[in-house]
Amino acid sequence: MNVCVVGLGKIGLPLAVQFARSDCRVFGADISEAAVATINGGAAPFPGETHLDDYLAEVIADGSFSATTDTTAAVRDSDVVVIVVPLIVDDQSRPDFVAMDAATRSVAAGLTPGTLVSYETTLPVGTTRNRFTPMLAELSGLEAGTDFFVCFSPERVYSGRIFADLRKYPKLIGGIDDASTKRSIEFYEHALQFDDRDDLAQPNGVWDLGSAEASELAKLAETTYRDINIGFANELAKYSDTVGIDVRAVIEASNSQPFSHIHQPGISVGGHCIPVYPRFYLSEDPTALIPAAARTANTGMPGYAVQRLADQLGGLQGATVAVLGIAYRGGVKESAFSGVFGVVDALSIAGATPVVEDPMYTDEEISAMGFTPYRTGQPCDGVIFQTDHEEYRNLGPTDFPGIRSVMDGRNVANAPAFTAAGVPVLFIGAPTADAS
Repeated sequence: MNVCVVGLGKIGLPLAVQFARSDCRVFGADISEAAVATINGGAAPFPGETHLDDYLAEVIADGSFSATTDTTAAVRDSDVVVIVVPLIVDDQSRPDFVAMDAATRSVAAGLTPGTLVSYETTLPVGTTRNRFTPMLAELSGLEAGTDFFVCFSPERVYSGRIFADLRKYPKLIGGIDDASTKRSIEFYEHALQFDDRDDLAQPNGVWDLGSAEASELAKLAETTYRDINIGFANELAKYSDTVGIDVRAVIEASNSQPFSHIHQPGISVGGHCIPVYPRFYLSEDPTALIPAAARTANTGMPGYAVQRLADQLGGLQGATVAVLGIAYRGGVKESAFSGVFGVVDALSIAGATPVVEDPMYTDEEISAMGFTPYRTGQPCDGVIFQTDHEEYRNLGPTDFPGIRSVMDGRNVANAPAFTAAGVPVLFIGAPTADAS
């Protein structure tokens, strides 16, 4: 079958390659001419995705995959359309449908009878049925459920290990009607392969949740759960700081029995998913108390970490503080909702001079983001570990001339090396490692 994947980002491109490696003829559509040119040259436009470079080169070479900026034409030649265009939130934390609406209009313009349209972008509950299906029908002149079919099937993968995750986790689907459900099951059972898992209530594979709405809610539930869990861990950590308890030992002890699964606290919650999807849930359930409280708890952590450092140094006025890490997590060149923004803002408000370093970004890229670049070996008064890059585990006090204190927001710093040199190390939810 012919498949069009709309949106060739860090999720969409590996997904398109997966389909091409499963005996589909795949057209990848994206609005970025540069990305399309790079992909058609057999190279991924972003680093860090396991197996992507090799797999992409293979499917480009054998002709089973090609990229284009003409979404409508690609849709016209396809039996299945999978949409993986990002849905973001605006400055009021409301879903911003501009990009998704544009993608849906482009798809509708090329829609032909018999086509299945699957939305994999995470959406507020009811969006597939009530927003996008009517748009597809109106602009194509076709009837949903008869002339074309629609389902919601959320991506559930993690950047850096997407091909493994596609095999590991059940593929959730929910159609707008029985015919759409049937078509989506047939497609995903053909296009995906699954590992055997004896820990699941039913065999690993394509799981029909009964409706698009149930499938939408399942994705929001699993991601909002993580935000709530981390928020609770952060609250435990802040309390532990006031009474001198190591929250890491507490969490390890609590999780030693099967009913507790507390996550780890940290300086921030970033990425496209966890900071955003609870907002999608709240957009349809605005009276929900717990998701809103978790968002408040987690967005306050960068400021909390900076305040801890300020207390240790007796204030930050005039201090130079090196913030280590732009990426929202280690090993991934992605800054979406990264804690670096909140940390830099809090430092500036406190009167400090924040400087920023990340081994995955050039000085030019750092400057373009509005930050002052920093490289180890330059003097500073304090250091904040914002990202858990592996490179940071080898850093010590000699890399930061003049350093007086460290805030380790990710449990990544070589604390013994700093304390041996008389530099105290602060943690989120653990006693300070004092100078020896």
